[in-house]
Amino acid sequence: MCSGSFAKCLGISLMPLAIACMLCNILLFFPGGETADSAQITVEVLYCGGLLGSGVLMIFPALVFFGLKNNDCCGCCGNESCGRRFAMLSSILFAAVGVFGAGYSVIISAVAINNGPKCQTNSTTWEYPFSDGDYLSKSSMWEKCISPRDVVPWHLTLFSMLLIFGLIQMALCVVQVLNGLFGALCGDCCGCCGGVSICNFYNVRYSISPQSYLFQQCTLYFSYFLFCRAMELSDCFPTL
Repeated sequence: MCSGSFAKCLGISLMPLAIACMLCNILLFFPGGETADSAQITVEVLYCGGLLGSGVLMIFPALVFFGLKNNDCCGCCGNESCGRRFAMLSSILFAAVGVFGAGYSVIISAVAINNGPKCQTNSTTWEYPFSDGDYLSKSSMWEKCISPRDVVPWHLTLFSMLLIFGLIQMALCVVQVLNGLFGALCGDCCGCCGGVSICNFYNVRYSISPQSYLFQQCTLYFSYFLFCRAMELSDCFPTL
């Protein structure tokens, strides 16, 4: 699969995850499915880890990844692959933004799960009755929360979803960092200038797969690089 097409698949995967995270964060503003004052909402909800971190910040990388396959790669300083390689390289920056946003959401979710929800423990007091995640293994402690009803499973389920979705988003963005480096160094195997692809040409001529050809070229380039550095030469690098 071409690096641009693979990036598009990652973008398609990130978009529904970002929407799901935003919905989870919005639902957390209604503990137990009930309306509540801001003073009665768990403080981690107000940090908007799912709404901002895994939501808004993740939309930008998803859109960039989604459009990489259609980026123009022609006419950049006379090099057909220059534009495509630059686009793949720039996608690494957006992937880093995605890792930061998802990481923020993961941290907020983990802290919220550990601290537990804010709830009413008697007729007048709203507090955090749990500490250090002690309620996770003892469901009998959930009865400490009188109101809102079912606030503990509501809190635990939504923040667990944010935690899982955030980890998946981080993994996908890290994969795009590697994919972006591969596409920037070795080029994209899908040609766009007249429909001619370097990999397709070598596939027909030498009966090897595009992936094998790219791997061979990258290995050759790296070997020449090490040789030239060792010999202190400056003009002997192979052309990909």
